[in-house]
Amino acid sequence: QVQLVESGGGLVQPGGSLRLSCAASGFSLDYYAIGWFRQAPGKEREGVSCISGSDGNTYYADSVKGRFTISRDNAKNTVYLQMNSLKPEDTAVYYCAADFRPWGITLTEWNNTEFNSWGQGTQVTVSS
Repeated sequence: QVQLVESGGGLVQPGGSLRLSCAASGFSLDYYAIGWFRQAPGKEREGVSCISGSDGNTYYADSVKGRFTISRDNAKNTVYLQMNSLKPEDTAVYYCAADFRPWGITLTEWNNTEFNSWGQGTQVTVSS
């Protein structure tokens, strides 16, 4: 059974950093794409970043490029989202999600895929 558990959220001042973790169980990261998504109050959910399982390709939303970095530790079956230079507009509930993609995932597919499995989310608040 695919399970995802996010952690690492919290309150941080503008310009600060946080690292989110997505602990996966029940499957191998080698065959799944893992995406980070976020949803702010009153706004639609948006894709933040994605890492492809088979080839390790990474993708980012324009709003976070250069500030966020996605990575994975296969030994721990965990995906991370390092968030630097945080801004108040980054405030949202962050979710990780998994989709079975043994052949990898492209940028277009990430933007147009409804991921199958979701974690419970972790709150990130950027405020002074």
